[in-house]
Amino acid sequence: MDVHNVTAAANTFTCNAFLALGEVPTLVDAGAMAGVTEVIAEHTDELDRVVLTHQHGDHVGRLGQVLDRFDAELYCYDCHPRRTEEITDGDSLAIGEEDFEVIHTPGHADDHVSLISESTIFSGDVVVHNDGAFEYGSFGRTDMAGQSRDRLVESIETILDRLPQGVSHMYAGHGEEFHGDVRDVIETALERAAQHEPKYPDE
Repeated sequence: MDVHNVTAAANTFTCNAFLALGEVPTLVDAGAMAGVTEVIAEHTDELDRVVLTHQHGDHVGRLGQVLDRFDAELYCYDCHPRRTEEITDGDSLAIGEEDFEVIHTPGHADDHVSLISESTIFSGDVVVHNDGAFEYGSFGRTDMAGQSRDRLVESIETILDRLPQGVSHMYAGHGEEFHGDVRDVIETALERAAQHEPKYPDE
């Protein structure tokens, strides 16, 4: 699948926003980077839908501009004034050229979902490849109000239980994308998260 990080050039805080091209052009998270609509337009004239992993500000800061520019539909777990389609655990959702299973993965955010196909995972912030705290297997922070390390650990375990053997592409909300043994990266992240030690020294 042809995937582009359209916020890769950001010089302000944002999530990774991934544009998946194909039969159903889809943006996974909108990010908070000024000018993201112009970057999307460099790759496609049509955007069918935006799918949110969760609604933290760094993931939805430019959502309105994206929806307006491309007249795209909005798919998300929690209520949003512009939501056109509710998604919930177990749903099947077309993204780019593949069908993805929606998995509810709270802990970092109550409305967090991960998206898994036979080859690819969009993991949002629940589990990432690297993010400055850990290399090769990290996880979303859980030190802020409304977050829970216990629920995050359970969510990572759920991902592993439902992860097909062939998944080799990982696109997370922060850090670098990863291509290879995705299961090993997630298992490493689970081991670290389950220790319940602070992710950052100042937590």
